[in-house]
Amino acid sequence: MTTRRRSTVVTATSLVLAALVLVGLARSAPAATPTAQLPPPVGHVFVINLENKGFEETWGSGSAAPYLSRTLRDQGVLLTQYFGTAHNSLPNYIAQVTGQGPNPQTQADCQLYSPFVTAGPPVEDGQYVGNGCVLPADVPSLPGQLDASGRSWRGYMEDMGTPCRHPQLGAVDDTQKARVGDQYAVRHNPFMYLRSVTDAATCAQRVVDLDALTTDLASSSTTPALSYITPNLCHDGHDAPCVDGQPGGLASADAFLRTWVPRITGSPAFQQDGALVITFDESDGAQADATACCGEGPGPNSPLPGITGLGGGRVGALVLSPYVTPGSTSTTPYNHYSLLASIEDLWRLPHLGYAGHPGLPRFGLDVWTGRWT
Repeated sequence: MTTRRRSTVVTATSLVLAALVLVGLARSAPAATPTAQLPPPVGHVFVINLENKGFEETWGSGSAAPYLSRTLRDQGVLLTQYFGTAHNSLPNYIAQVTGQGPNPQTQADCQLYSPFVTAGPPVEDGQYVGNGCVLPADVPSLPGQLDASGRSWRGYMEDMGTPCRHPQLGAVDDTQKARVGDQYAVRHNPFMYLRSVTDAATCAQRVVDLDALTTDLASSSTTPALSYITPNLCHDGHDAPCVDGQPGGLASADAFLRTWVPRITGSPAFQQDGALVITFDESDGAQADATACCGEGPGPNSPLPGITGLGGGRVGALVLSPYVTPGSTSTTPYNHYSLLASIEDLWRLPHLGYAGHPGLPRFGLDVWTGRWT
């Protein structure tokens, strides 16, 4: 009798202890992330950057780009609080592929194609301290991440002609102004500011003329994981009028999108698992501003990334994908560093530079509102 009572007490005590252990484990273990909160299985990302337009000029009721602001807008999610990160053009492009902030030479669009000279080891947020244009090969970049993870990438540059085209180090950049038949701008091609790309034997296969995109879109297997597309100085909206007589501005940018977006969205890769982001480098021209978002502040190389303020102004962005809800809107603040971080999230890559800044907004369920399994 006594033995039975003791056995019963021991058993009860053991059950209580076991329950306490399970509770403790449940409290200490990280909660499982619901499947719905994970990024969708995007396998192919396309990025198109246009130039120098503020949000209202592009997306407002009087937009000179009706195909973008109405037709395409109805097919995707509009990010109404998306901001550039700097003035002038170049540091915005560099931000999208490295997370590095601007310095005086990149803010001046690197009239001289100079090497970036470091002044010490990286500091907070992985920022390299120094001044200059072409970043050393040891500066981490999105192309390097993709190479290391076995994913393909390509830059498609309209009017580039010769693949991997850029000035010699220390030379004047002769693409600062458009010429008839050659409206390519090196400063709108961020890959040419990475020694890890320009010094590699593969540069001519990785950074090519826009014409190559047509062939690459023929199948999912020939379409890179990342397709980074830059129109020429007329078709990106930069010049108005253009040197060849085209109107330029949003009208020519809209015509470019009418040609290329259907080719992208109709491709096997996009239909399978694609996402296309269309945005602008900075808010300049008629609606120039230097507003910022997302906690952006002074960097180690430039107290004012926007020259007169902390950012590149509100430009907006549109995301098209099978994983978004057509005609939807997100009011979450984002910027070019957010775009880099969001691409990295899709493929479980570490966040580089300011893309890893604590609290930086990254595309979430406000953007990826579609269904996937």
